[in-house]
Amino acid sequence: MPANRRTKWIAAGLLACLACLALAGCGKQEPDTATASANATPPPPAPPRVLVVGTDAAYTPFESQNEKGEIVGFDIDVVKAIAGKAGFKVKFVNTPWEGIFNALDQGDRDLLVSAITITAERRQTMDFSKPYFEARQLIAVRRDAQVARFEDLKAMKVGVQNGTTGDEVVGKLQGKSSGNIKRFESTPLALKELEAGGVQAVVADNGVVEHYLANNPGGGFKTVSDAAFPAEQYGIAVKKGNAELLARINKGFDDIKADGSYDKIYAAYFGSTLR
Repeated sequence: MPANRRTKWIAAGLLACLACLALAGCGKQEPDTATASANATPPPPAPPRVLVVGTDAAYTPFESQNEKGEIVGFDIDVVKAIAGKAGFKVKFVNTPWEGIFNALDQGDRDLLVSAITITAERRQTMDFSKPYFEARQLIAVRRDAQVARFEDLKAMKVGVQNGTTGDEVVGKLQGKSSGNIKRFESTPLALKELEAGGVQAVVADNGVVEHYLANNPGGGFKTVSDAAFPAEQYGIAVKKGNAELLARINKGFDDIKADGSYDKIYAAYFGSTLR
């Protein structure tokens, strides 16, 4: 074969090879980014936010501090159970009653649980969950006291916890500035004063009074109820307008009522005495 012809054949072969390589390169598929993304391990979910719960831990059995300084009680167990159902975590912070509502309004607390009675006045500045406990005012007196109704306390020295519903009703009976009203930081302190003879009666929520008497049988007390006292409802308070948190709390409460968790907590603290 002549040299010039051989050269042409070699050139033609090289061109054919180059064409094949080019076609192979064009046929190469890029990785499917959508499939790769779908198969990738999703990032772990963000940890749930810890909500700060304000409570005045001086109201046994609803909230108090044990010997280790831990905040315990009926209210605490109810909120923990609600949080478990609603998918958030909670941290309880002891907050004096005198500043508890301001702490919520300022955003220092996300919610409050502290045997807080739902009232029309309080609804103006905060929102409340569904009621989780019904209470009534109850009178505690010495066993030999001649007291049959609330009106009998009009001229007596009466102990109350400062700023509570008991304080309000006795203030209406005797006058808010009456010298016969003795105000204490907690109901147990008022009841101890009754035992010591410093006051003649104590007016406070039935759950607190009955729990104290059950655990102090030697105090020589009796209780007097009065139909004039209206039923009160306790609620969990959130900042005004926080509808999202309120909805989660209410849903969690419905869940613990439905599965029996609430009834177990109630029975652990009160049995059936208040129902």
